[in-house]
Amino acid sequence: MVGGAREHRWFAALLGLGAVLRAVTMLGYRPAIWFPDSYTYVVTALKPRPDLVRPAGYPMFLRLLEPFHGFGVVALAQHLLGLAAGVLVYLAARRLRAPGWAAALASAPVLLDAYQIELEHLLVSDTLFMLLVVAAVRLALSREVTRRTACGLGLLVAAAALTRTVGLPLVAVFAAWLLYRARGRTAVAGVMLAAAVVPVLAYGAWFHATYQRVGIVGANGVFLYARTMAFADCAEMEPPADLAVLCDPRPPERRPPSQEYIWSADSPLVKLPGITFSRENDELAGRFAALALRSQPLDYLASLVKELSRSFTWDRPVYPDAEIYGYYEFPAETPPPPGRYPATVGVEFAERYERGPIGTEIAEPYAGWMRAYQDVARLPGAVLLVVLLVPPAAAGLRLLPRLRRGARPDRGPGRAPGAGAAGAAGASDAETAGPRTGRDPGAAAWVLPWTVASLLLVMPAAVAEFDYRYVLPAVPLACLALVLAGSRASLSNVP
Repeated sequence: MVGGAREHRWFAALLGLGAVLRAVTMLGYRPAIWFPDSYTYVVTALKPRPDLVRPAGYPMFLRLLEPFHGFGVVALAQHLLGLAAGVLVYLAARRLRAPGWAAALASAPVLLDAYQIELEHLLVSDTLFMLLVVAAVRLALSREVTRRTACGLGLLVAAAALTRTVGLPLVAVFAAWLLYRARGRTAVAGVMLAAAVVPVLAYGAWFHATYQRVGIVGANGVFLYARTMAFADCAEMEPPADLAVLCDPRPPERRPPSQEYIWSADSPLVKLPGITFSRENDELAGRFAALALRSQPLDYLASLVKELSRSFTWDRPVYPDAEIYGYYEFPAETPPPPGRYPATVGVEFAERYERGPIGTEIAEPYAGWMRAYQDVARLPGAVLLVVLLVPPAAAGLRLLPRLRRGARPDRGPGRAPGAGAAGAAGASDAETAGPRTGRDPGAAAWVLPWTVASLLLVMPAAVAEFDYRYVLPAVPLACLALVLAGSRASLSNVP
């Protein structure tokens, strides 16, 4: 036990410090911090039915904790999920033979970043989503992925997709990874796909029975429309009359952030008859977005790059507006009540959940300590960019000598015919998990967390809008990829 404590002392120190910071947060902001989306989540939790905008994964999490009748319990659970994500990152790195200090360093951002801790204290879905994805990556990096493991992996991915729809593409990512691990055999990947797809289809059936619409949400067209309004030019698109009502005559550089085209009363879409997310309005918005993408693909690509670049700034400029930005800072004063109609309706349900009045009580000096800590303890976006660039760059540098050797003719004097091929095959067998291919699954171990992290950053910017809280779930996986690439982790050596 003493030896084990010494071996993991760096991680134990970080984990303990992370726990203390979360305890101070709970003392300073009681019981939790509210976000505009929080109220609609509570409505779905107490009145279970699919929501048109967000899947019901997080509301079901709230429903599980409803017997405790306290949002403080929800905040505590989310803080524990954040600590668990740090533990999973550390375990994944250590099982893949990364040095203890490097594995601890990979877990440091999720354990100590002040914005991560504040996100856990917000009543939003991102912390749950992050843990589900990190757990899926950890499971997929096991030495041997059996059918039972694949089933568990599929269920985790399904839960992530039903918590945030950005998790849907992860089904294909993990299926491709299992096909790689199994050297093309489809049985394990098929089990994972079935375990992931069946719950999503079941939820889709529930959604269809409720709204007579196909899907798991009814807002895809609306969000994509709002995304394209960052560049859409109706003079270039030449939309038909029924779509022209969604045009904005202002030039793109003078338009508000994309989210305003969903929620603002001045939005052309919001002005249409019926609710914004009705089937007719969503289909109309989707057709407009599809026309914009076909007519201006290069403008969309430039807009995507611009939106994605917001993830990698050194500082944190205010975006998309001061109201949303303020929710990601530990407040000095109690936040005002929600102003949007769906949120105001949710207040009544939140009081039922709490069995009493709701709000955020700010207690000093604990709240002041966390505000001061947030001023200095964060992972800058520019550092995250470096973390993402290093693994593929390092892999490329290691691959160059092999490519050069492969380009040379292998006919040196005194070598028996076929000796080079036999030697290469022997070396390959020594490095890989199986002799039937020349691939080394260990050398590619960093690829899975790196791909998932990159996808989590790109998808919101591609189909909706950049938001600071969408960046944080990608951070632990990016850090894990960096450590695995730097330590040349090998799955063939996993105990």
